[in-house]
Amino acid sequence: MAFAGILSDADITAALAACQAADSFKHKDFFAKVGLASKSADDIKKAFAIIDQDKSGFIEEDELKLFLQNFSASARALTDAETQAFLKAGDTDGDGKIGVDEFAALVHHA
Repeated sequence: MAFAGILSDADITAALAACQAADSFKHKDFFAKVGLASKSADDIKKAFAIIDQDKSGFIEEDELKLFLQNFSASARALTDAETQAFLKAGDTDGDGKIGVDEFAALVHHA
C-alpha cells in the first residue's frame, strides 16, 4: 500500500468507508479519520508526494478528483462538487492547484 509506514490500513479502510456515498467526502473529516491530521510535517510531505501523481510539485484538480484512489484503488472518484470544494479549501494563493505548504495547512486545520 502506498501509505505503508505512514498510515494504518485500518484507519484508511474506516476513512474510506465513511465517505463511500457521492457528495459525502469532507476533507477535514477524512484527514482526521485516516490519521493524517496528527502526523509530522515529514509524513505529510510524504503523503503529498504520493498524491502528486505527476510529480509536478502541485496537486491539480484532476489529481484531487482521484484523491481517494491514492488510499485504495477501488475507492470512488470525488464528485465535481467535492473536488471543487476541496480545491477551494486548499488553494490559498488562487493558482488553481495545491502546493505542499497549502496541503500541510489543509491537513493541520482538519
